[in-house]
Amino acid sequence: MSTPPSPGTAGAAPTVVIFRSGLLAGSETFIRNQGTALPRWRPRFLGATRIDSPLAAETDVIAYPDGRRDRRAFLRLRLTGESPRLRRLLAGLRPAVVHAHFGNDAWLISRTAARLGVPLVVTVHGYDVTRQPHAPGLHGIRYRRNLRQAFDRAALILAVSGYIRDRAIEAGADPAKVRVHHTGVPIPETVPQVPKRWDAVFVGRFVEKKGVDDLVEALGTLRDRRPRVLLIGSGPLEWPIRQRAAALGLDATFLGAQEPSAVARHLAESKVFVSPSKTASDGDAEGLPTTILEAASLALPTVSTYHSGIPEAVLPGETGLLGAEGDRVALAGNLRQLLADDELRTRLGRQARRHVAEYFDLHRQTRLLEELYESVAAGRTGDLPARTGPAPHGPA
Repeated sequence: MSTPPSPGTAGAAPTVVIFRSGLLAGSETFIRNQGTALPRWRPRFLGATRIDSPLAAETDVIAYPDGRRDRRAFLRLRLTGESPRLRRLLAGLRPAVVHAHFGNDAWLISRTAARLGVPLVVTVHGYDVTRQPHAPGLHGIRYRRNLRQAFDRAALILAVSGYIRDRAIEAGADPAKVRVHHTGVPIPETVPQVPKRWDAVFVGRFVEKKGVDDLVEALGTLRDRRPRVLLIGSGPLEWPIRQRAAALGLDATFLGAQEPSAVARHLAESKVFVSPSKTASDGDAEGLPTTILEAASLALPTVSTYHSGIPEAVLPGETGLLGAEGDRVALAGNLRQLLADDELRTRLGRQARRHVAEYFDLHRQTRLLEELYESVAAGRTGDLPARTGPAPHGPA
């Protein structure tokens, strides 16, 4: 067993190993941003396999880089939580803390971290504590068992919203270990002053919980305005959504998945951000979409729903407008209201930027995260704050 270095060692920044089994999907900028923004801790990214995406980095440490040759070793890890190779790699990185993202990945690394005597921090994000614990059959039984083991082995469990905290506790997490910690996004010093090409913009995967079908149907009722809408992302529902938008005669442009810099540019060119999230039929739910925060950082108000952690980021009537999940009439009405009222839209956008700068700034949140790391590494977690951001605002 190796002894992890203690934080504060003279001349050396403590190391946190950030673990994600697939390193790293292009949609998971929040993981990379959070790690690289740490000011006092040294992040090392460790994955089981490499994902070919714009977020992959040469410095990533990959346990099973050759898919065919390493398949058996990776299968052993997935079935048993054991991997001599993973243990050697983690020991060589000499972390003071291991930080795993998503519940199943936390289980994959939890036994190794425990055997090396390294405290484990787990962040749960959404589907890992909303949909997956309710999976039927043997898969669901195995997932629930693994999740409880990961929670038991963790020193600290971070939830990205109050809603996700409650779902983690329902899934077996000790309430004394769970804290709400918002991941945060970079806040640009200024908002680009560019022409507004789009009335509304959606960014996200084309899956049921994102509510893109509700957005398209709501837009179909705004025939007198015929807003120019930009949809960024891809997923299994993209083709039927495209077909339905064409059938409704919408002025809709589909760009597919885009790199973060392109997304930021298109957000700046838009008037309103739309995030019509809802609980999917299989129970899948959001945590707190970082796209809402990114849009707010550029002074865009958001039209969204009372879903999961969204009311912690969108204050109804102050930084955006909210309606019930799946309520297409309310969604259309809120879009109409913001697109018809330039003064209201501008005011809510300014307030959205102030709100996200106060509670969701990446650098502020990572400084708070480092304080959590330091407490965990020192064995002090009992006096940690219950949350590091605002409480949710429920419907009036």
